[in-house]
Amino acid sequence: MGTANYFDLKETNLSNNCPECYSTNGLTLTYKQKIIDNVLYKANGTETVVKMHCKNCNSDIFPVRWTEDIERVVAYQDRALQLKPKSLKIKPLGWFLIILDAFLLITVLLIATGVITF
Repeated sequence: MGTANYFDLKETNLSNNCPECYSTNGLTLTYKQKIIDNVLYKANGTETVVKMHCKNCNSDIFPVRWTEDIERVVAYQDRALQLKPKSLKIKPLGWFLIILDAFLLITVLLIATGVITF
């Protein structure tokens, strides 16, 4: 029904050595935050994904290959990261269904209490 996408929250260039090609320039650390989008609503989540990529050797660096220096820099960047607040935006179809449900509930209550009779 809905899709979970991620948007780039923060991208940082690192000056650490790449574990693959040992270059000191070209490492980028990217933080992505989850966003859920479907026909009824759009919501920001609190889940984040961290990806590291080397532009010199064009390879993704997975956490298993991180050195202690890289882990320290990532820990620092984690502390400095500010997530977008968790939010919920209801789309027009969602508002229509909420209003329709409220109208049906009120109608059923009025009929059950005898205010409206047929």
